[in-house]
Amino acid sequence: MDPAMLIDPLFRVPFATGLLLACVLPLIGALLMLREEWLAALGLAHLAAAGALLSLAAGAPAVAGGLLAALGGGAVKGLVGARGNAAYAFMILGGWSALLLIAANTAIGDSLGHALVEGQLYFAGRTDLAAAIALALVAAPALAWLMPRLLRARLFPRDEAANALPAHRWHLGFDLLAATAMAVGTATLGLMGAFALVFVPAWAAFRLASGWRATLTLSAAVGVVGFVAAFQLALALDQPFGPVLVGVLLATAGSVLLPDLLRARARSARVDAGAPGWPKPGGSQVRPPP
Repeated sequence: MDPAMLIDPLFRVPFATGLLLACVLPLIGALLMLREEWLAALGLAHLAAAGALLSLAAGAPAVAGGLLAALGGGAVKGLVGARGNAAYAFMILGGWSALLLIAANTAIGDSLGHALVEGQLYFAGRTDLAAAIALALVAAPALAWLMPRLLRARLFPRDEAANALPAHRWHLGFDLLAATAMAVGTATLGLMGAFALVFVPAWAAFRLASGWRATLTLSAAVGVVGFVAAFQLALALDQPFGPVLVGVLLATAGSVLLPDLLRARARSARVDAGAPGWPKPGGSQVRPPP
């Protein structure tokens, strides 16, 4: 793999676009994991994919239609005060149904529908880069304002009601920010690529990090390193980017689980071997008193 490919004029815009998304999406994922609403990424991605396909069928940019669809879903969810993953499960079903129906009943057919699911980062242009830059510029101050309020809501859920705080502002604000991020990510990275960047880095960070700052740092680091590795690997092997990105992030998740699996296997081996303090299989040895 040649690192020079990352700055090749042919791939410069796609790489910069994806890199920005790899910085922002894992941070959104960390907050979704905190709120136990990680399914939001998949629900909003389905709505964004359906909206993007409808926008393409009308001759408009995919980002525009995906953004409107995802923002609509996020706004409805926030305004009705729904919490948890149930609302996003309905978004998945509605978005999936709409995506297939639009693909089956428009002139562009299934080809662009598959492209939205698999990702089309290699074809990202200046519109996609502008959308990623705008997302990063909006997300930086928005997350700085939202994080302490969402942390307080999660750790002290009665504080908002006890102090008559306008909690709907930050809950709705985060729903809209997550919807925007998933719309931009889905239009560029594909449905599953965007979902993987939101879910896997945050999942790994929640298992490994010792505090909230470390969780954010590790989430962003896993997202960026995974994206760069997948971009180089996909180019070197001449493979579609979306499946390679998902595969790299799944390998990362496996490496996080490996120490736990090895420890569990070691404990099992000690028990089977009759380690001191444990009865041998089929034997009558009893554990000695302390």
